[in-house]
Amino acid sequence: MVNVVAASYGLAALVFLLLFALLVGAWYRRAFALALAGAALVTALWAGLTAWHGWIGWLPTLQPNALDVLRNAVWVYFMLLLLGYFQQGSDWRVQRNSPLLRLVAAVYGVYAGVTVLGVWAPELTMGLGGVPLLAAVQAGVAVLGLILVEQLYRGKTPQERWSFKFACLGIGGMWIFDFYLYSDAMLFHRIDVDIWAARGFVLVLTVPLLVIASARGASWSTQLSVSRRVLFHSAALAGSSLYLLAMSSAGYYLRFVGGDWGSVMQLAFLFGAAVLLVGILFSGTFRAWLKVFISKHFYSYNYDYREEWLRFTRQLSQEGPGLADRTIQAVAALVESHGGAVWICRDNGQCEQLAHWNCPAITETEPLTSSFCRFMQERQWVVDLAEYESNGEMYGDMVLPGWLRQIPRAWIVVPLTLQGRLYGFMLLLQPRSAIQLNWEVIDLLKIAGSQAASYLAQQEAVTALMLARQFESFNRMSTFVVHDLKNLVAQLSLLIPNAHKHRNNPEFQQDMLDTVTHSVQKMKLMLQKLSRNDAPERPTPLAIDQLLRQAVSLKAAFEPKPQLRVEQGGLQVVADGERLERVLGHLIQNAIEATPRDGSVIITLGADGGAVRIDIADTGQGMTEEFIRERLYKPFESTKPAGMGIGAFESREYIQELGGRLDVCSAPQRGTTFQVRLPLHAQEAQDRAA
Repeated sequence: MVNVVAASYGLAALVFLLLFALLVGAWYRRAFALALAGAALVTALWAGLTAWHGWIGWLPTLQPNALDVLRNAVWVYFMLLLLGYFQQGSDWRVQRNSPLLRLVAAVYGVYAGVTVLGVWAPELTMGLGGVPLLAAVQAGVAVLGLILVEQLYRGKTPQERWSFKFACLGIGGMWIFDFYLYSDAMLFHRIDVDIWAARGFVLVLTVPLLVIASARGASWSTQLSVSRRVLFHSAALAGSSLYLLAMSSAGYYLRFVGGDWGSVMQLAFLFGAAVLLVGILFSGTFRAWLKVFISKHFYSYNYDYREEWLRFTRQLSQEGPGLADRTIQAVAALVESHGGAVWICRDNGQCEQLAHWNCPAITETEPLTSSFCRFMQERQWVVDLAEYESNGEMYGDMVLPGWLRQIPRAWIVVPLTLQGRLYGFMLLLQPRSAIQLNWEVIDLLKIAGSQAASYLAQQEAVTALMLARQFESFNRMSTFVVHDLKNLVAQLSLLIPNAHKHRNNPEFQQDMLDTVTHSVQKMKLMLQKLSRNDAPERPTPLAIDQLLRQAVSLKAAFEPKPQLRVEQGGLQVVADGERLERVLGHLIQNAIEATPRDGSVIITLGADGGAVRIDIADTGQGMTEEFIRERLYKPFESTKPAGMGIGAFESREYIQELGGRLDVCSAPQRGTTFQVRLPLHAQEAQDRAA
C-alpha cells in the first residue's frame, strides 16, 4: 500500500508539473493562465510531498497539513477569479460586501483556526463524541468549493458554458472526492488508506479536463451576474450539505454514547433527519421564506423582473380554459400568496366574482357606485386591509364591503384597470412568508393587475364575438324555420273552408275544426316567438303566485310531480307574463329531468325584504362547481341529447333584465337549488314598507 500511495501521488505531482509548464508557456495567450499555473504548481508540490511521505512509510492521519490548506486556498482563489472577484478595475469596496466572499472568509477562518489548534493541541480537534473536527472542517471546505463551482456554471449563459464546463468538471471532481474522503473519515474516525491512495489517481484524471478548459480559456469572461434562482439553489444546496453534516455527526454521537442501543438510535435518528430535510425542501412556506430572505438581504431590488415577467406572461398565455384561475395564481405568485379571488364589472353596474382559488366563493355583488369601487377607480391604489383597519384616514371615506371583512386571511385588494377605468379587482390572501408592501411591490402589483385585466378583457371580447356569430347562425336557421311555418300555416288555413263541405257529419266537422284551429294557433305562436318582427313586450304587474300555479299545473303529468309551497301570497312583480312563465317553466322542467322518479321537486315562494324569492329545489344528480362556472350559462352547450343549450342563458338574461338575480347552489349527487330574486312591484313595496 505504501508503494501504491507513492506511485499515485508521484504521478499526480508529475502531471501537475507538466500542466504548470504548459500554462507558463501560454500565459500571455490565455486568460487566467498564470492563476491556474500557480494552482497547478502548489498542487504538484503538495502531491510530491505526499508521495515522499508514502515512500518512507508514513500513513495518513487526521493531523493538520499546512500545504493542504494552501492547496485548497489557491483553488478557491482561482474560482473567485473566474467568478469575477479580484479582477482589474473591479470595485473592491462593493465586492467585499458580497455574501459569497463573506462565506469564503468565514469558512477559511474556521479552517485556519482548527489547523492552528491541531498543531498546538491535537487532542482538542477530535470534536464532539469523538468525531474528528478537522475532518468535518475539510468536508465543509469541499462543500464550499462545490458551491463555487455551481455558482460559476449556473451564472453563465448556455453559450459561455461551452468554455467553462471542463474547468467545472475538473475542479469539481477534486472537491467531490475530497468530500467523500473526509466524510468517510468522519464516520470511521480515521482516514481510509485505500481511498487516500486512490486520491492521487483521481487528481491525474482531472488534469486532461483542465487542459481542455485552458485551451478554451481565450473566451473566458468574468462578467457574471448571479440570478436569484442560482442563489436560491445554491443556498438550498449549502444548507442541505451543512444539515447533513450536522445530522451525521449527531447520529454517530448517538452511536458512540448509546451502548447496545447505539446502532438502533443512530438509524432511527438519521431516517428522521432525512424525512425532515425532504419535508423542509418540499415545503412551500420554507421556499417562500428563502426567496424573500434572499431578495431582502442580497439584492437591492426585490424581484428579478425578467424572470418574473416571463413567468407571469407565460402562465397567462397558456391555452385552454381557466384563464381567471391562472390569473389569480400568476398575480399571487408575485407576493407568495396562497389564494385569492377575482371580480369583474358587468354591464349592469355590478362587480361579480369570476373565479376563486383557495378562497371561499362569494355570491354577493359589489356595485360600481359604492365607495369601495369609486376609491379604486379614482386612486387606483392597492388596498392593504390591515393598514385600513389601523389607519383608515388615508383611505378617506372608503368603506370596506361587509362580505370582504368576513373572508379569512384577506390581505390586499389589487385594482384591475384597463384604459384608465376599473375593469375589476383581485383579492389576495395572506402570503406564506411576511412581505413588506413597499413601493416596489405595490408598483409591480399595479402593473400586473393592468396586464391581467387586458387578458381577461380579451377573453370576454372573444367570447362575446363567438356568441354573436352563434346567434347569427341561429337567426339564419330561424329564418328558414319561419319560412316553412308560413307555408304550413297557409296550407292548414286552407283546410278550414274545405271542412264546411262535410255538413252531413257535424261531429266530424266540429272535431276537424277544433283540431285545425288549435294547430294553427300553436304554429302562429311559434312563428311569433321565432320571428324578430313581433310586438314589443309590455310588462304589467303580475300576481306571481298565480303564475307559478299555472306553470306547475302544466308540469303535473311529469314524475316526480312538482310541489308548490306559497309562504306569502299576493306578491306582485312587473314582467311579461308569457315570457316569465316560460323562464320559470324551463327551470322547473330542468329540475324534473334531473331528478329520479322517487325524488322531489319543491318550489317555494316567499318575500325577502324588497324582493320576491322563488326557490326551485330538487334532489337530483346535481352539478359540479366547474360546470356551473364554465358551462351552465354558456349558450349552445347542453348535456341533453336534443337540447339547444339556450334555456339557462335566456333565463338568467331575462331575470337580470327585470332587475333581479339568478343564483344556483348545487353539489354532485345531492341536488340543486335555483334561487330567483325579483324586485317587488313598486306600489306593493311601498305599502309593505309603510
